[in-house]
Amino acid sequence: MNSNTATPLYSPDPYPSRVAPRPARLDRLDPVIWGAAGKGPLDKQALARYERQGYLIMPALLDADEVAGFSAELSRLRHDFAASGDARVIAEPGSGAVRSIFAVHELSERLTALFRDPRLLGAARQILGGDVYLHQSRINYKPGFRGKEFYWHSDFETWHVEDGMPRMRALSCSISLTDNTENNGPLLLIPGSHLSFIACVGETPQNHYQTSLRRQEYGVPDDLNLADLVREGGIEAFTGIAGSVVFFDCNTMHGSSSNISPQPRSNIFAVYNSVENTLGEPTCGLPPRPQFIADRRPPTPLRPPQE
Repeated sequence: MNSNTATPLYSPDPYPSRVAPRPARLDRLDPVIWGAAGKGPLDKQALARYERQGYLIMPALLDADEVAGFSAELSRLRHDFAASGDARVIAEPGSGAVRSIFAVHELSERLTALFRDPRLLGAARQILGGDVYLHQSRINYKPGFRGKEFYWHSDFETWHVEDGMPRMRALSCSISLTDNTENNGPLLLIPGSHLSFIACVGETPQNHYQTSLRRQEYGVPDDLNLADLVREGGIEAFTGIAGSVVFFDCNTMHGSSSNISPQPRSNIFAVYNSVENTLGEPTCGLPPRPQFIADRRPPTPLRPPQE
């Protein structure tokens, strides 16, 4: 930690953000690993890497046939929904190409089955220490030449402020359906960044989600704290062949650059949240974001097919 580090002492909110005139770096007050080795598919070494880095990369977890099947499903969804006017479809700024489609577990039986796959669900339950549900799901398309960046951010900062997620007991799972290279805008992660919470500045605008899902301007870290995180942990790119998967903590700082290469990059994205970490009122004082972005219904625990 450095001189920017502080621990909230008297605030009822353990992770206050967008409420002070200056950014701050706060200590994480929650465990990273809530479960244990022997309680799922991850061994002690894998859990230790996740706890230390804030993420775990699993190369080629899906085989070529699975990748082909899910890629066809992504193409179908894009074809069916691109011109639908559905609020769940987010367009790229400028080009209008499909950037993301949200709540895909409600649109595709094939993807619903994937999110219940023991390779994914088992790891999520193990890390989070029990039953989980889907806080959010989406597919991200990053077309060649025109796929725009996702600026550095901690998902938990947004989920806490705008969705009312109380604690850091959630994780994201990104399943790559295309080869990720250093050239096509891969996911970038800052190792160790999950151990600090960066409190951001700026009052959250009404209906912020309508612009933030295309280009986020609030809830992004300041340059000084971001530079400190990179100096301490570096940056790692999630590269590898299609079918590779990365699990990352809800508070891990991550982002990606624009894709100006000819090679597209697409992925399936699921957010697993503990059933003991259900959403409360947004801390920003605004109405909750839509259901397709943050599921507020009483949680139904996900089960693998054999249970």
